[in-house]
Amino acid sequence: SDLQKQEERGELLQPLIFVLLVLCSVLLYFKVSLMDPGFVKPEEEVKEGEDKGQGVVIPQIPGDIKLRRCGYCLVKQPMRAKHCQLCQHCVRRYDHHCPWLENCVGERNHPLFIVYLSVQLVVLLWGGHVAWSGLYFEQSREWLQHNIFLLVSFLLILIFTIVVLLLLVSHLYLISCNTTTWEFMSHHRISYLRHSELENPFDQGIILNLWRFFC
Repeated sequence: SDLQKQEERGELLQPLIFVLLVLCSVLLYFKVSLMDPGFVKPEEEVKEGEDKGQGVVIPQIPGDIKLRRCGYCLVKQPMRAKHCQLCQHCVRRYDHHCPWLENCVGERNHPLFIVYLSVQLVVLLWGGHVAWSGLYFEQSREWLQHNIFLLVSFLLILIFTIVVLLLLVSHLYLISCNTTTWEFMSHHRISYLRHSELENPFDQGIILNLWRFFC
């Protein structure tokens, strides 16, 4: 049959890989959106000067910077934590609240969020290539009527690709500096950054920053 011939020629491999990538992207979306981003639990009491994964750099921060209690959920916030009013929790190594995920991006799900963006970008680029390869341009109303759906699909894919690409690049840059979106945008309002002698006291070099983030 034609299906068997296509399988023998390997023509079914690429569509199968594409479907698997789409499925992987959907599963990652639900995983990142439903998992605990690193909520600070009320029963956790963090000792001053102690923070998971940050012990090497905490001594560089002035000693008069004290860990404070959150005014909303009344837990003692670890260094780099922030209260999210949408989630009603303090989040460790808070990055931002993502409206697309309806969840915060924090210490626990940030690496998976980067993986999700990467897979999503591959899917969009592949889909954009397929849509573009199906277009042949002619200056006529009949051509526009027959290709309007494919043309609109390509334009939407292009827009989403640019958004995801910019988001992924910006996050990788911040990760390589060992900073978060919240710290980058609100540097002048965060006490442990505003009073620090260093512009970014958590930066340990690109390689170590990436290693500690992903590994």
